[in-house]
Amino acid sequence: MNKTEAFAALEASSLGRILILDGAMGSMLQTLGLTEEDFRAGRLAGHAAALKGDNEALNLSRPDAILGVHRAYLDAGADIITTNSFGANRISQADYGLSDVAADMAREAARIARRAADEFTAKNPSRPRFVAGSLGPTSKTLSVSPDASDHGKRAIDFEELSSAYRECALALIEGGADILLIETIFDTLNGKAAIYALLSIFEERALRWPIMISGTIVDRAGRTLSGQTPAAFLASMSHANPLAVGFNCSLGVEALLARAEEIAAISPFGLSVYPNAGLPNAEGNYDESPELFATAFGSFAREVGINYAGGCCGTKPAHIAAMSEALAGIPPRRLPQRRRITSLSGLEALDIGPDSLFVNVGERSNVSGSKKFARLVREGRREEAVRVATDQVEAGAQIVDVNVDDPLIDSAAEMRAFLNIAAVEPAIARVPMMIDSSSHSTIVAALRCVQGKGIVNSISLKEGEEAFLEKAREIAKYGAAVLVMAFDEEGQASTL
Repeated sequence: MNKTEAFAALEASSLGRILILDGAMGSMLQTLGLTEEDFRAGRLAGHAAALKGDNEALNLSRPDAILGVHRAYLDAGADIITTNSFGANRISQADYGLSDVAADMAREAARIARRAADEFTAKNPSRPRFVAGSLGPTSKTLSVSPDASDHGKRAIDFEELSSAYRECALALIEGGADILLIETIFDTLNGKAAIYALLSIFEERALRWPIMISGTIVDRAGRTLSGQTPAAFLASMSHANPLAVGFNCSLGVEALLARAEEIAAISPFGLSVYPNAGLPNAEGNYDESPELFATAFGSFAREVGINYAGGCCGTKPAHIAAMSEALAGIPPRRLPQRRRITSLSGLEALDIGPDSLFVNVGERSNVSGSKKFARLVREGRREEAVRVATDQVEAGAQIVDVNVDDPLIDSAAEMRAFLNIAAVEPAIARVPMMIDSSSHSTIVAALRCVQGKGIVNSISLKEGEEAFLEKAREIAKYGAAVLVMAFDEEGQASTL
């Protein structure tokens, strides 16, 4: 099948039945008893650092082992197999000194999975199998400081992370992936960096690959590591217009399905869930059985609805086979109609619709709206400046407007610093940010720091239609809403 045919087949399959994802790659590889020599075979034989544990290296050294895992999951009933490329990016591979071959790992991962999927499609053309190219979260985070004494510090920036995702995604596309899967997102801003990379590729190629997005919940409180609720995560990811949004890893089947239920009624996208087989026990093993998976997914599919179901850490072909059998014949979840409201988010979601009351926007974190704030910004007293925003939220602001435009400072650098500090202050971070600047470069710098769905204030037609559309398209790739000022080349609108 060419790509157009593959995408049509995927859409047709997803409308007809619940599609089954595969299970854990790592859990299966552990059963093979691989040695250091297996990881460094072939072109990696002379590598200086130890490689055992770098599963993505096996795409180059032991492709037969990876192919065997894919076949086992396809035999068990998987419709979609995930490439062995979770860590096949230059950031994660830096730990092994293999950054320069990360793209080769991703490309081979897709080729191996493509071979297996095509084998099974050829056996039964009425049930095509698909390849999801895995884009893992990397070991870095954009929303959390690595230094408790410096809240504004980051271990990596948006541009570097997005570039790494771009390199991996291009390799997966070249290797034959049907779907691009941004998975195990513990920091939503990392996910937005991946989305930015993918949307940029689609623009360049004038062809869009389906995107699946999967966050991970860190505990039973139901939030991501960077603090977002499921509804806030959904709002932040919606600009990708994905095939599916859901959750994976982290918790056992019943606990993770409970988190997925929080977005099932409001998400206009497919719902995907692939949990761990429970939390690891004292020996590092996972105890939830295939029977428990089958029972939990069967009940959820009948009572709530689901579109894509699979397994993560600790799950094996037996889990996938049991799920596949339990879900056979249950129709997929019907997608709710997209709500015609404004959905924003910080760590928590904020919906603005016809029935909403006035929305309070705090405008004291603005050099034009507060002499105190302006003075603190000019004096470099950033922690105190952030406290101004905290006070507004505690007084009832539902959105915080931030403007640091001042001829005496670098507004882009100051905006980044302010937002990075604000991101680790839960009292502020729970509400959406309104990015307020007359400088487009400052707006872009800000959007690279905001994990929720914020608002850009503003764009207008004063510079002409072409410039307006160019800015709007870029803002859309960062996932922000916009205020559009009623100005054009002739001035402020007075009648419309």
